[in-house]
Amino acid sequence: MGKAKQQNLSIVVISGATGRTATQVVKSALAQFDDPSARIVKKTNVRSAKEATRIIRSLAGRRAVICHSLVNPKVRDAVLAEARRQDIPTVDILGRVVAMLSDHLGTQPHREPGLSYKHQKDYFDRIDAISFTLYHDDGARLDELSDADVVLVGVSRVSKSVTCFYIGYRGVRAANVPLIPTLEVPRQLLKLPNKSVIGLTVNPNRLLAVREARRQAMGNAPLESYIDRREIRRELHFAEALMDKQGWRHIDVSYMSIEEVASNVLRMIGI
Repeated sequence: MGKAKQQNLSIVVISGATGRTATQVVKSALAQFDDPSARIVKKTNVRSAKEATRIIRSLAGRRAVICHSLVNPKVRDAVLAEARRQDIPTVDILGRVVAMLSDHLGTQPHREPGLSYKHQKDYFDRIDAISFTLYHDDGARLDELSDADVVLVGVSRVSKSVTCFYIGYRGVRAANVPLIPTLEVPRQLLKLPNKSVIGLTVNPNRLLAVREARRQAMGNAPLESYIDRREIRRELHFAEALMDKQGWRHIDVSYMSIEEVASNVLRMIGI
């Protein structure tokens, strides 16, 4: 008989805060192995010995190891004690480094969870916002629109995407949805609070110039309706009528720089 397939290894990351530090260390270590049969399971914001003990007990009988970045002594001791009872290996990712620094700095650590995240919060907020904007560009993932701080709408080539990425760098989770007369307006968009949606408008002549430049950049692709003046007016009328009907605030971006458009959006959402 063949040998039974071994269960995948569960690498359980336990943290008193976000678990970002420990998770990144584990991912860096896994990168040293070819196609490792392992999965990372995150247990974050673990602040009590009781909760920590419950997590360890849930791993009984499983093929698992524990990597933790717990700085609270009571919680850490609870993890170590229960892990020994369950015969589960543990690694303290921060403990030895903190102890060494304490010895050489001559001071005691705060032992407060999440300090690393607090010190780098702005950075993490920007990364999260930019990632969100990337995955919610041009009407993607409509079911997650309610998670956005702001949703920009408008016809094609009114700078929705570039504005979203600009304000994403400021830590604002932005999505954008195109308004197209021939397509039904997404119900997920219509369900959003009015204050969450901002429309971008432009005058027909400016939009025509932008689209013609875009067409030339694409090698004069056959996009006659895209640069047809009457079609452009129809698109703009549709979009502006919808904005008025829904009560969405809007900005005329005709001769604004991206920085100016972004500043107006941020002001309108109170940032």
